[in-house]
Amino acid sequence: MKHTFKFYLIPALLLMIVSCKKTLDINTDPNNPSAVPVSLLLPTVERGLGDALTTGPGNTSADGGGLSQILEVYVHRFSGRVNADQYEVTGSDFNINLPWNRVYYSELNNLEAIIASATADGNLKYAGIAKIIKAYTFSVMVDVFGNVPFSEANKLRSGITYPKFDDGDDVYAAVLTLLDQGIADLENTTAPNPLNPGSDDVIYNGNAGKWVKAAKSIKLKLYTQLRLVQNVTAEVNALITEGDLISTTDESFMMPYGPNGATDDRNPAFFDYIAGQRTNNISPWFYEILKGYNVNINAGLTDPRLPYYFYNQLKPTGTADGATEYRDGAFVSIYFGSVGPDKDRSQQNSMTIAGIYPAGGKYDDGTAGRGSAASGTGAAPYRFITYADILYLKAELIHAGLVTGDERATLQAAMRESFRQVDHVVKNFVKPTQPVPTLATTTAVTNYINGVLTQYDAASANKKLEYIMTQKWISSFGSAVDAYSDYRRTGYPILFDPNNPAMAPGGLVQPPINGNPALPGAQKPVQVQLVKTYPLSLPWDQVELETNPNAPGQKNPSSFKVFWMQ
Repeated sequence: MKHTFKFYLIPALLLMIVSCKKTLDINTDPNNPSAVPVSLLLPTVERGLGDALTTGPGNTSADGGGLSQILEVYVHRFSGRVNADQYEVTGSDFNINLPWNRVYYSELNNLEAIIASATADGNLKYAGIAKIIKAYTFSVMVDVFGNVPFSEANKLRSGITYPKFDDGDDVYAAVLTLLDQGIADLENTTAPNPLNPGSDDVIYNGNAGKWVKAAKSIKLKLYTQLRLVQNVTAEVNALITEGDLISTTDESFMMPYGPNGATDDRNPAFFDYIAGQRTNNISPWFYEILKGYNVNINAGLTDPRLPYYFYNQLKPTGTADGATEYRDGAFVSIYFGSVGPDKDRSQQNSMTIAGIYPAGGKYDDGTAGRGSAASGTGAAPYRFITYADILYLKAELIHAGLVTGDERATLQAAMRESFRQVDHVVKNFVKPTQPVPTLATTTAVTNYINGVLTQYDAASANKKLEYIMTQKWISSFGSAVDAYSDYRRTGYPILFDPNNPAMAPGGLVQPPINGNPALPGAQKPVQVQLVKTYPLSLPWDQVELETNPNAPGQKNPSSFKVFWMQ
């Protein structure tokens, strides 16, 4: 399939070129070129980066298993019968091995090839884009793993087979420099640029201005990550004053996915609709916050994004596959850390699954029915950094006192943009065949935003930050890398804690609901147990540690902090 070609054949070809060209150097056959054109490598790395970060089982082992598959559970928007459910992911986990290998053996090799070839040929727009993608990729690796190979990574041509692991703060410093270099390449007016990226740049279609805005927006995010360990006041104010950040919905930094066709380019998260065993349950904790059940945050406020975020295979009075652990009308799921008798029951055709946003699945219009390949197009993008994210970052920076501005107004703008973003993705990317109502301009959205702001106005200073970060957490559903970083940086949103009965779904005092329509008001005891404490980083790939003599010993994820954490 197309996926396999993109992520395995091209890197293998490049490795052969690297290893063989110096000794043979006789390939002049134009039908068998010794280098892959940058126009072919660019869409490969863009798509590969999306797959490395996304959530969902994918259609094959080659396109599933992104980092968000773990991190959505860690930020309690998904729950499931997986190792992440008990914070027990190890370095041997598929969802660690596959993204690590994608990044180091595919993405970065191809990026180095683009940078070298494009620089030599004067195609600096390609070089600039590749440097920005490389910088973003390494920043994510630091954010989730901590120390990672950087300075010696992908240096086979220099004879380095076993790269050392660099400290995360050193990688961050290099990444910020790399972003500046990428910007300079894109803004270079004297470069010959005999080739210019166009449709082969599937993210921005060769728009250099949007790439510059993406790079500067990445810098704003990285400086926000650094704010607890470094004075970044001057840097963030310079970026905001300059104003060259992502500033409209359609400038958002996203990897688009396509519908099913001659090649299957659907978002890996969509394959829960057609999988033999559905993987991603929606966390009852996340669901109850969106329903307004949680008394700690957004109490009494029903989020209008519910039918966009979740698709219920059952009607409210429908019959489930069997006994359910958590049910509220049509919504069926399981708890994080469950040890209850119903946690392992099959709910294949009953469980609630991710909806049109973020998976490109079905908008929940109430008709219900089993999810299938016909339920949606699967063409939802993976969101790296959106305009909504920039507004939430600004609200956090204002709250922290690093920049001046109206924190409340910025939060309000961020929430409004979060709803516009849903409409933008549905209309311009997913392009559903079913009727889907416009969301952002509805009275329900206005009432919800006003309700959140009313609670925000009455909150303490720390509680105000909780409202900002909770809204960002809700907005970023499906793109979990930054949500994981946000929680470790700020302590918000408040996440489900199985060791604290007071924090069971329902909030501080309200008991969890069962929602069984045959037994209105009946409640089941929450039977959960946590084995391990919250992971402050992900374990390193075990294969890397076992085959690389310069690698460290495996970490304890519960105590190994990323450098920007206090």
